[in-house]
Amino acid sequence: MPRAADDQGVEDHAKGRIISDAPLSRPVPVALRFDPAFEPATVRFVFPGDIEWSFPRALLETGLRAPARRGDIGVWPCGRVQTVVEFHTDDGVAVVQFDTTALLRFLNHTYAARAPMSAR
Repeated sequence: MPRAADDQGVEDHAKGRIISDAPLSRPVPVALRFDPAFEPATVRFVFPGDIEWSFPRALLETGLRAPARRGDIGVWPCGRVQTVVEFHTDDGVAVVQFDTTALLRFLNHTYAARAPMSAR
């Protein structure tokens, strides 16, 4: 269930799976955040340890349908029900697989969020 990060923002939670060369992937909780008042075109994925990645919401939208990349982030569909998000750093690459429905739900919540009205 989403919770309001503040009056206008969105914070959803999803479980990702870190994909590596190890025989088993590791589950990881991820906070999915959107604040239209602060960064109206940006989504944030926050991992344990306060590791945060911000990138354009449009990249996530596009990557759910077809491979997309911008800078250090890549997003692409993996079969019918999974989506992969790849994060590049100087130290290497983290590949995290999500249920597509969790990411779609988050995107729908971001569309419903509205920036606060300014006083006239």
